[in-house]
Amino acid sequence: MKPARLRAALLATLLLGGCTTVGRDYVVPDQAKVRLPAARRAFANADGAAVNPDPVPDNWWRLFDDPALDRLERDALSANADLRVAAANLARAEAVESEADTAGRPRLQASAAAARSQLSAESYLLPTRLPQMNLADAGAAVSYQIDLFGKLRRAAEAAKADAEATSAALDVARVSVVADVARAYVAACSAGYELAAAKHALDVQEQSLAATERLAAAGRGTPIDTARGRSLVDQSRAAIPAFEARRRAALYKLAVLTGEPPAAFPPVVATCSALPRVSQPIPVGDGASLLRRRPDIRQAERMLAAATARIGVATAALYPSIGIGLGGGSTGLLTDLGEPAANYWSVGALISWSMPDGRERARIMQADAVAAAALARFDGIVLNALRETETSLAAYTQDLRRNAELRAARDEAAEAQQQIERLYRAGRSPYLTALDSRRTLAAAEAALAASESQISDDQVTLFLVLGGGWAAKAG
Repeated sequence: MKPARLRAALLATLLLGGCTTVGRDYVVPDQAKVRLPAARRAFANADGAAVNPDPVPDNWWRLFDDPALDRLERDALSANADLRVAAANLARAEAVESEADTAGRPRLQASAAAARSQLSAESYLLPTRLPQMNLADAGAAVSYQIDLFGKLRRAAEAAKADAEATSAALDVARVSVVADVARAYVAACSAGYELAAAKHALDVQEQSLAATERLAAAGRGTPIDTARGRSLVDQSRAAIPAFEARRRAALYKLAVLTGEPPAAFPPVVATCSALPRVSQPIPVGDGASLLRRRPDIRQAERMLAAATARIGVATAALYPSIGIGLGGGSTGLLTDLGEPAANYWSVGALISWSMPDGRERARIMQADAVAAAALARFDGIVLNALRETETSLAAYTQDLRRNAELRAARDEAAEAQQQIERLYRAGRSPYLTALDSRRTLAAAEAALAASESQISDDQVTLFLVLGGGWAAKAG
């Protein structure tokens, strides 16, 4: 073939390589649940005064207005082991993407060698020994695989989608870690809060027992009254170790979440007895903002994109693979290196093709099945995100109502207990009535303290299911 015709053939091949890509281009399928109008509406349980439709802030824990919590979140985001693993996975995925991007570029190879050699005379059918010689070789070659059917482009698309899915996985880990830190902090403070309430109830009951003992000593009570009072005090005292154990467990978890050994928990949290609480209505957005914000949804969508691109990779295996190459160099005596007699060059093309059989078709079917599974997983994560949000909103709203009722019950029990105690000490009410009023008040205070703790935990859970905790990118 003449050089002009060769150049024309290579140019035509390159032009063909730039216009054909097998497999389908990725778009979010029309039947995907994320496209449903019902998934993008306002939440059904977001019509109360406890929430508002404002966007969820990235650093939602700052709404608690607690410097200790802010410091713990900052420490966890910089030192948490799970986040370090996720960051390393992202670095690897980005490196794989970079490798896939370079697969479609020309590849340059160069080599050089020099040696003093004694060649075999008999290998050249010569009867006498050949002289020792200084030999050298130097050459370079450029090769380029023509992506005629888009196999490399689809592979690069899949690698890019994989890297984006891994980036979303890092955001998922961040959301989980900041929620775990906030929940452990709430658990530690809740245990301290409920412990303080239990100790207060114990103090009141000990004071009542002392009064009962004085009345018994004055002949206005019986030993049975005193024994019953002591039993109630002992029961209240027995509840205290459970709160201490809960607080220790939360402290140890906080230490590990912030990258420290369990014993190195933050001392400031060990004495926390005030419940962290968002006092303003919680911003929850709507269904559309939830679907944009939750990183697990973005991760599943990118995994679907990668699976779709790999259908094109499998389909391209049905067609020929075409490459071109250009090489040249010089081989011979070291003193003749570069001389016309030692130089060589070559240019050419290589077409390879394996006749398609059932294996190629089976691989395409496998890729189709993987994509179908990825779509199903994407749909499931979307629906689950909506379910989690609606469930958390409903639980938070109902727990607020329950808290209001328990607070009213505690206030009524406290007022009744004071009145009955006065009547009992005046001899106008039996001791069992006074004892029962103490039990009622203690139970009401414990239930209210547990409800207050639950509301703080509900707020953290709500922020978690809303997908807060990572910095959203503009656009």
